[in-house]
Amino acid sequence: MMAASVSLVKLFSQSLWMMWENLFAVITKFRSQSVWRYGICKLVVLKYHGESVVCQDGHRILPGDWVGELHLDNRQVVQLTRTLGADRAGIRTARMLREAMKEISRELDSNPELSKVQALTGITLLHRGIIHGIGFDQHPIKSKWQRRWYGIYLRFLLRMLHPEGRQRVEDSTEKLSPMMLVLSKQSLKARFAPRRKEAVS
Repeated sequence: MMAASVSLVKLFSQSLWMMWENLFAVITKFRSQSVWRYGICKLVVLKYHGESVVCQDGHRILPGDWVGELHLDNRQVVQLTRTLGADRAGIRTARMLREAMKEISRELDSNPELSKVQALTGITLLHRGIIHGIGFDQHPIKSKWQRRWYGIYLRFLLRMLHPEGRQRVEDSTEKLSPMMLVLSKQSLKARFAPRRKEAVS
């Protein structure tokens, strides 16, 4: 009975969170030039307003440069978790993320509205899992208030969406520090350029 009650509370909390996601999507449209969907990812095109960042390939992202801010579609993540379980959902999400990155890489060349994007960016707690095999550079968030805000927001998000989120937050508080992920357009294209067979087909 207790487990069932906890599960119902989790489902109710997730439903409330999805309502907030819908509101956030509306707000995002006003603060960005455009929003694009690629599989499990949303790409928000806007001007970068943080401090200058130097990528591993030497490309510098400056304030005012156009970037694509990546967001996972949490509605899809929740659905995968409910149907597959946390571990299998994590594996599936990683695969879907790679496919989305391939599609974005192609779009940056073929879509005139995205040709000005200089890099992909994102903020996450789970940077260790996400950057594996993708190629993101990771940078600490220098602003104390931004680091604190992102930490609170993303820990709450993890508690809401992950079946064991509360336990993970309590057990790994020190490791769950928000990081900024950056991947330059050049590095993205180099990593996800189609192979010869894919290009021919």
